[in-house]
Amino acid sequence: MTPRSLLVAGLLAAAAGAARADAVDTLKDFVTQVKSGHAAFTQTVTSPDGAKKKSSSGTFDFARPNRFRFAYAKPFEQLIVADGQKVWVYDADLNQVTARKFSQALGATPAALLAGGSLEKDFDLAPLPSKDGLEWAQATPKAKEGAFQSVRIGFKGRDLAAVEITDGFGQRSLLQFTQFAANAPVSPELFKFVVPKGADVIEQ
Repeated sequence: MTPRSLLVAGLLAAAAGAARADAVDTLKDFVTQVKSGHAAFTQTVTSPDGAKKKSSSGTFDFARPNRFRFAYAKPFEQLIVADGQKVWVYDADLNQVTARKFSQALGATPAALLAGGSLEKDFDLAPLPSKDGLEWAQATPKAKEGAFQSVRIGFKGRDLAAVEITDGFGQRSLLQFTQFAANAPVSPELFKFVVPKGADVIEQ
């Protein structure tokens, strides 16, 4: 390899490394600077062998610290609300509510990573190559007994665009966000869960 090609290769590698590092910086900035937000989302869950896929969609709201709301509309109505103390999951078809302490429910939803406040305390962060027009960072939980192996967070510019979780069984869950509004005003009432009349409540 000639000195010129070595220089070009070195510059390209440095540029690629800088771009990938930016995704980690963007994630850190997101956690520290974006205090609330609203978005629409689609979620695709893929089985470990890649053969089966399930899709759903809805809206996502969050406010730091530790408050978020996933409202699934299709194909089945489901509500996941974190009020800062507990995570509530309501299945409308079953008229059933499951409640867990927030600290125990970290692996239950990707919003725990995005709405929490202890990113580097709980996760090892690493840049990933760009893919699908997004800059990606990977967050691997430091606690090995957690419910998931890793989380990949994709940004388009400074905006959150995607989150992909791989759980302990190799199942992948990809959330893709649209119409993301960073620091949008979010009503505190969204994070107050009221048990629907007649619903069974299971405390875990």
